[in-house]
Amino acid sequence: MKIDWEALGSVFGVSLVVTVGLVALFTLGIMGLSRQERATAQGGSAALAVTGAYACFAACAAAVAYGIYLIVA
Repeated sequence: MKIDWEALGSVFGVSLVVTVGLVALFTLGIMGLSRQERATAQGGSAALAVTGAYACFAACAAAVAYGIYLIVA
């Protein structure tokens, strides 16, 4: 059995970048919701923060769905 180390390293690198990207995207969504709560407590409106947070969560869900699609297909 011969291990293709280059392909293994490539898979590791891509999975690491995608994982860090998803964590960063989810963190941005959490920060947007946090800003919305803070603005509501101060009597303001933060529609842009909420829209951005929902967009981040939707992008995370789409990336996870695409990953599941790649596994199943």
